[in-house]
Amino acid sequence: MFPLGDDNSTRRSTPFVTYALIAINVLVFLQETQAGEAFIQQWAFTPARFGADPSGSLVTIFTAMFMHGSWMHLGGNMLYLWIFGDNVEDNFGHLKYLLFYLLAGIAATFAQYFISPGSNIPNLGASGAIAGVLGAYLLMFPNGKVNVLMRGGVVAVPAILVLGLWFALQLFSSVGSLATTQGEEQGGVAFMAHVGGFVAGFLMAFLFRGNSNDPRISA
Repeated sequence: MFPLGDDNSTRRSTPFVTYALIAINVLVFLQETQAGEAFIQQWAFTPARFGADPSGSLVTIFTAMFMHGSWMHLGGNMLYLWIFGDNVEDNFGHLKYLLFYLLAGIAATFAQYFISPGSNIPNLGASGAIAGVLGAYLLMFPNGKVNVLMRGGVVAVPAILVLGLWFALQLFSSVGSLATTQGEEQGGVAFMAHVGGFVAGFLMAFLFRGNSNDPRISA
């Protein structure tokens, strides 16, 4: 199931922060393509480097959230942020949503860090923070309709099914990644960051969400 959009009929505000986050991610990626590998090495989060010098690498916890490895990586992340971020921002409010997004990204980074603290492979991408957005969306709008592309065409599917299957896939894949040799240095998808971000986002949504009497919230 490939998501294409969701029901925004009850959205009450313009998602300025979501749009800004998308713009920043695109601009940073364009800078990456111009600056090359040196830019990635400087601003991506590298677990071993952070472990050796936490204060010197502290800024990379944030900068890595706005970096991507390819156009496909960027496009997929921004699509999910565009589909699900606006509704979460609408419920939280702009400033709380921005804080939530950054905290989810931090949680995702350290979830991945704790399973591979000695890795010299740069970690980068907005996936962990966006996973937090998905977790919040699942809590607040489990019955919201998400338009997904399937073999039979575009079908409206409850968010609990779409995001539940997404999380199950990330969890299954993260367990599989733990089975690799501890000393093995290889790139790929940071599935544990997705799991950590999603769980953090789901839990933080209990604190960040708006009025529980909002008819759109059906947790």
